Amino acid sequence: MEAILIIAGLLFGLGIGYFTGRGQLTRQGNKAIDDASAKADRLLLDAAQKAERQTQERIQSLELEWSAKNRVAESELQEAKRIIRKNKEKLDQRHEKLNRRIQALVEREALLNQATDTVETLKKQVSRYQQDAEKLRQSAQELLIDVQEKQTEVLEQEEKLQEQIEKTKAKHFELDDLVEKNRNQLESMSGLTRLEAKKLLLDEMVETAKLEAAVHVKEVMDDAKLTASKQARKVILTTIQRTASSYTLENTVSAVEIKSEEMKGRIIGREGRNIRAFEAVTGVDVIVDDTPEAVILSSFDPVRREVAKISLTRLLSDGRIHPARIEEVVDKVRREIDEEIMEIGQRTLIDLQLTNFHPELIKMIGRMRYRSSYGQNLLEHSIEVAKLASIMAAELGLDPRKARRAGLLHDIGKVPETDVETPHALYGMELCKKYKEDAEVCNAVGAHHDEIEMTSEYSPIVQASDSISGSRPGARREALESYIKRLEKLEGIASSSHNGVERVYAIQAGRELRVIVNHTLVSDALAEQLASDIAKQIEQEMQYPGQIRVTVIREVRSVGIAK
Repeated sequence: MEAILIIAGLLFGLGIGYFTGRGQLTRQGNKAIDDASAKADRLLLDAAQKAERQTQERIQSLELEWSAKNRVAESELQEAKRIIRKNKEKLDQRHEKLNRRIQALVEREALLNQATDTVETLKKQVSRYQQDAEKLRQSAQELLIDVQEKQTEVLEQEEKLQEQIEKTKAKHFELDDLVEKNRNQLESMSGLTRLEAKKLLLDEMVETAKLEAAVHVKEVMDDAKLTASKQARKVILTTIQRTASSYTLENTVSAVEIKSEEMKGRIIGREGRNIRAFEAVTGVDVIVDDTPEAVILSSFDPVRREVAKISLTRLLSDGRIHPARIEEVVDKVRREIDEEIMEIGQRTLIDLQLTNFHPELIKMIGRMRYRSSYGQNLLEHSIEVAKLASIMAAELGLDPRKARRAGLLHDIGKVPETDVETPHALYGMELCKKYKEDAEVCNAVGAHHDEIEMTSEYSPIVQASDSISGSRPGARREALESYIKRLEKLEGIASSSHNGVERVYAIQAGRELRVIVNHTLVSDALAEQLASDIAKQIEQEMQYPGQIRVTVIREVRSVGIAK
């Protein structure tokens, strides 16, 4: 712009010089031209410098703009990388979830195969029980025929007896005449008085009566021996007919209903922390699979399974599911279950009209509700044995209340809080003695498996009642009992002879043993050694299919409270 002004000034000056005359285009004109030229050079230099500064400023501005755009591009690149990592984590989680589902399907297939085998076994047992029932029916028919024949014989004997009575009366009159004649002859021949002869005759009749009485007693005893077994069968059949219970075999799984499939994700938790915490606290295997609106809880211990079911139901209802809340709810439910066990024991005694039990025995009776014997609920079995024994005792003229007491307590040795090596009948007898039960009740408890001599009249009654309750069709299942005993032995190996072990849970149908240790007593190195020692001990002491995984969990927690 300035250069344009300079050029315009030059032209203006030239015009003035042109119009003022050529005479003035002299030294002054040249001077003006020189001045204008110098001024123009200065202006050109300033313009060049200014243009260079503007160029530098523009370059700096472009550099700053490029740097800002570069930072934005790097930020977008980092965000893209973060999204890629997040998608990869989701993919890994889906892959892990798929693996868990595959494992659950394999386990379900194994359970299905086991259930199929169990059904086949039950079919065989039902067939065998039907055969036994048919034999029992035939025996009852034969017994009925025998009874009818016996009645016919009794009627015939009564007719013969009536004839003998008539004959005896006739002979009695003849005997009176003969006695009178003999008396007169004896008095005349022997020279004895009537009183002396009467005494001799009475002595002879007494001896004859004693001999006949002895023969009659022998006949009665022989007849009683022959009919005793029939009478015993009659009492047992009458008892069975008056007491018939339906049975439901105990299972090792429970289903918990959920409102939506989204709750399964909350149960599992981030990276599975919730489900791991729940399994560690309860000792129950949680199966989250494709079963619609349901979660499966698996455990051989009914108490653990019940605690887990109630706890999970409350957690789902409350909505707050995290490890600390899980521990709080499980502890509260355990206390409630303990109170319920006491109530069950007291309610059972009221139903059976029994009193004066020690509180510890009442608690053990309540714990029977959560125990099973060969698949048969132990409390239901004991109540039925008590009722059967009561009916038998009443039929035999014994005390029904004492029989009910012995029947209810006969399997009390199966619910100890700690493992014992003593057979359950003998251990139950020791408990009854400890809590001041009657001597006859103690003997009935200890002798119902013939491990001691029966000294009480109630012992065979309890033994027979136990056999009746256990042998009814559908009452028991041998496979479940052996399975539970194997899992109990598996837990006992880990908890009995290793220091620092707090809790032991057998899960995954016995394929995994989780051992929770005290972190103050067991270090990380000792935890690895402990897992190895337990695995070796299991190999030495147990027989099992496949393999058993031993997992030792050592957890350290630090808690701070903000007030």
